[in-house]
Amino acid sequence: MPQGLPRKLRYAFILQAVLMSLAIAVGIVVAGAVIRELATERRLHAEAGHYWSGRARDPAFPLPTTSTVSGYFLAPGDSPARLPAALRGFRPGISRLPGTSYKVLVEQRPQGRLYVVMSFPVTDTTVFSIGATSILLSLLAVCGATWLTYRTSKRLVTPVNWLAEQVSRWQPGDPDTGAMANLLASERIPGEEGSEVQKLGRALRGLAERVQDFVRRERDFTRDASHELRTPLTVIRVATDMMLADAEVSPRQQRALARMQRAGRDMEAVIEAFLILAREGGDGALLEDFDVNAVVDEEAEKARMRLRDKPVELVVTAYAAPRLYASPRALAVILDKLLDNACTFTDQGRVEVIVESDRIIVQDTGIGMSPEILSKAYDPFYRADIFGRGGKGMGLSIVRRLGERFGWQMTLDSAPGVGTTATVGFARRGPEGHA
Repeated sequence: MPQGLPRKLRYAFILQAVLMSLAIAVGIVVAGAVIRELATERRLHAEAGHYWSGRARDPAFPLPTTSTVSGYFLAPGDSPARLPAALRGFRPGISRLPGTSYKVLVEQRPQGRLYVVMSFPVTDTTVFSIGATSILLSLLAVCGATWLTYRTSKRLVTPVNWLAEQVSRWQPGDPDTGAMANLLASERIPGEEGSEVQKLGRALRGLAERVQDFVRRERDFTRDASHELRTPLTVIRVATDMMLADAEVSPRQQRALARMQRAGRDMEAVIEAFLILAREGGDGALLEDFDVNAVVDEEAEKARMRLRDKPVELVVTAYAAPRLYASPRALAVILDKLLDNACTFTDQGRVEVIVESDRIIVQDTGIGMSPEILSKAYDPFYRADIFGRGGKGMGLSIVRRLGERFGWQMTLDSAPGVGTTATVGFARRGPEGHA
């Protein structure tokens, strides 16, 4: 499965780890900045307080002067010119010296104004080291916890993903559904399965067995019913042939017998289609390499018999000689139905069968179909009887399903008064590159 649960879990945990790492890093950086500000302010106030305490004892108490601290004092009435030019515009409070990392504390008291200028290399280094170490340790902890959680989740999800892959490969029409049931046995499920996975496996195994029984019953019924219906249809066909050969049969009776023969042919086509569809498990005996034109010519000759009393010309135009590896009977049944429709709904003009390298086109100059009827042409059991014609045989829904059995796509194009064009497109399949 291209997007299995393990892959989705992996993406989810990676996203979680990245978001958590970013949140932790931003939090540590913000906390470090706040701590630095508080620490520097406390240090500045401490230096100023130490000086004011000393000056209270000794007016000549020296200003704080070290490698990181510089102090300046203006007594009342002293000129600001005694101060460095960079400090003359500062008001009482804490400020940053422009263009430097120094901070300036200005305190105003009755004794005068004190300026304390200080840099904090040790504080900056300490805050940076602690922040970097905290971020590194936090990231390692997040990644480790995420990896362990992912591994645990993956072990728990592996059985579910395995079940999903097995079910995705399962075809309900496969006759070997019993193998699917065995494959879903709990002892075959990989990974650490819990009670939920065991229940899911048992439920899927039960479903496979029920589907197997259902498919077998449906296939057996279709096959048996189709075989049983062939005998009475044969009797009906032979009897109608004999009656039509009788010279004493009236024209009215001949028309009725002809309708019976058409209905019998339609029913034979339905039975043939059902027999082919009943073998949807992939019976290799159905498949053979055959010439498409041979099937087309045979079905066209049968269709000409239906046009004996109509001024309609049926022609076959072959632009290619394709070969298929499929069921020639299936193609014959599809062509029989398409030609039957074309002959039934065409009173005059032309019915043409065009053979190309990858498709067969059956087009006529009949009455055509409106967009509303065309949209429902493939609906099961749908029949537009507004024209009072025949065609009570196999519906186009079964014809399309029969084509899909072999990968053939069927399309219809029609317009009232213009005619209908039916196309059967072949998919490339079969051995030795046959279409």
